[in-house]
Amino acid sequence: MEKNEEDNKTSPTKFLLLGMGHMPTLHVPLFLLSLIIYLVTVIGNTLVVVLVVLEQHLHTPMYTFLGTLSSLETWYSSTILPRLLASFLTGDRTISAHGCMAQFYFFSSFAATECYLLGVMSYDRYLAICQPLLYPSLMTWKVCLQLVAASWLVGMLVSATVTAFLSQINFCGPKVINHFFCDFTPLLELSCSDTSVVTVISFIVCFLSIIFPFLFTLVSYVCIIAAILRIPSSISRQKAFSTCSSHLIVVTIFYVTLLIVYLLPRTGPLRQLNKVFSFFYTVLTPLVNPLIYSLRNREVREALRK
Repeated sequence: MEKNEEDNKTSPTKFLLLGMGHMPTLHVPLFLLSLIIYLVTVIGNTLVVVLVVLEQHLHTPMYTFLGTLSSLETWYSSTILPRLLASFLTGDRTISAHGCMAQFYFFSSFAATECYLLGVMSYDRYLAICQPLLYPSLMTWKVCLQLVAASWLVGMLVSATVTAFLSQINFCGPKVINHFFCDFTPLLELSCSDTSVVTVISFIVCFLSIIFPFLFTLVSYVCIIAAILRIPSSISRQKAFSTCSSHLIVVTIFYVTLLIVYLLPRTGPLRQLNKVFSFFYTVLTPLVNPLIYSLRNREVREALRK
């Protein structure tokens, strides 16, 4: 009896990702759909990065941020979709404990980095529209590269902090993760040890890496929209709004789905809905970002024609 209790408190060497396992008849169409999404995501975002690097007239801070975002989206989707594709193809939905922690680290790292990067991009648009005369002196290449590096560095550090605390807790129960990837809340539900410390740490990190960048982005766009509305010429207003509309769409899609996922109660009926919204911000957002920027941006369209 004591031995069984001791075994239950031992962290497992493998987890079972339920994913879409309750719908085996849909595995083939889901595999094909996921494969198409992944290929289009990688090709589309890689193309944006190549355009930003090769086209001389795109060598500006705004397009540097866009190229960084596209490269980030490629890595972001690559932490989830290849593993999901393999599970559809082979039927093996197990993942090692170390592999699960690695997936969580890279996923959360890229997600936090994207939050900071979207905030940096909103600050860039704020300077361009609200402080146009000071923009060249405020947003220099040095400042641009420092902001990009800081977004990556802080994203990796906050993710490493949460992952380090999460890896120290004991997991027990059925060792089944009711999700299609290793996310924080589904992992925490399997814990049989005290999770108060990791919960507090995750709350602080969540505020610093999601809520704070979101509020910063929101305030930036309130100022941007207020400045645009004060422009007397309708043509000038339209031109000013077109420079930030693509970014505003991307920010809205990303944060709406992200906040729904982490604010939605994880009760039985809502778990499947939680997976759907998780699919939106982890898989579909990296897919639509290059499409939104290429279709709504004249300079990117011209570069694509060349």
